[in-house]
Amino acid sequence: MTYRIAMEYHRFLPAAAAAIITLAACADSPVAPITNSLSKTSNSPAFSRNGATHSYTFTIIDFPGAFQTVLSGINANGVIVGWYFQGTGCPAAIQTTCRVRGFTYADGVYTPVVYRDADGAEAWFTQLRGVGPSGEIVGDYRMTATESVVNLHGLRLTTLGNFVPVNYPGHTNTVAQRILPDGTILGCYHDTDDMLTMYGMTTDKRRNNQLPIAADGFSSLDMNTTMFLGGTPSGHRLTGFFTDMTTTPSKLRGFVLEGGTFAPFDVPSSSSTQGFDMAPSGIIVGLFRDAAAPNATHGFVRDGEQYTTINFPGSTYTDVFGTNGSGALVGKFRLAATGIAFHGYLATPQTEE
Repeated sequence: MTYRIAMEYHRFLPAAAAAIITLAACADSPVAPITNSLSKTSNSPAFSRNGATHSYTFTIIDFPGAFQTVLSGINANGVIVGWYFQGTGCPAAIQTTCRVRGFTYADGVYTPVVYRDADGAEAWFTQLRGVGPSGEIVGDYRMTATESVVNLHGLRLTTLGNFVPVNYPGHTNTVAQRILPDGTILGCYHDTDDMLTMYGMTTDKRRNNQLPIAADGFSSLDMNTTMFLGGTPSGHRLTGFFTDMTTTPSKLRGFVLEGGTFAPFDVPSSSSTQGFDMAPSGIIVGLFRDAAAPNATHGFVRDGEQYTTINFPGSTYTDVFGTNGSGALVGKFRLAATGIAFHGYLATPQTEE
């Protein structure tokens, strides 16, 4: 089933110059590569009856000394972004003694990244979610430990090392998830919760007919529970997930928005599906829960109507959050469904001989 969706358009004036904060004053020193990276090869069978089996090499990428690590995005140059948990009581104590910091990983070097405001105050919570082909990064932050865990404020980190806030006008929270080659940012905004008041949004630097064009501002999808998480370089095709309230019980479903048509999709035999990124070719990656084993999650790669499962070797809990044009995947995994910390991973497709 597909739907035609109206787009809500907003325009606002650019932020004041004081909203641009340099990273140079707050970046920690680069951290040397860890020595416990693990490479494994695993086959991931396709769901489709005529689909070929794909093989990946998995490499663990954990920020040194962190309780747990999440990898969220990777660009064409192999630069990876994500975040890590560090402190005591992690991950439950993120409002008291467990801090969340962003980081980049490139050429074997980890670089912590912490958002600072115009007064130089350091954010308690920083996530880096997406990295564009130029190296610009988007993500979100919370300034204080006591701020509601629902609250997230968007950020863009330029290649010059400047932080630029990304805030949807008139709303409490903004998540900046991906940045396209032309600078368009994809994500969502929300207010009192992260479902019923959540709407997919983009900034208006667009060269296509998906959204109205404006020099500055934002546009949103006129459908709640939605979030944009990836798109083709032109932005003509976008993906993400939403909560389908027409089913009993409600369920998470992936979607594709193209030419104004909103088309939901589900991994076969799944109880929930979340699209998390899109390669330049239109291939979608994400995660799903198997209806037969709802406590476990699996990653997926969707190429047309063919789905390939992605599981870190020996893991019952694997998520795929990002991809690039080479087919590399990043995400997180743990070896049991509950009770232990997540690890970040990079999965690179094996060359067929």
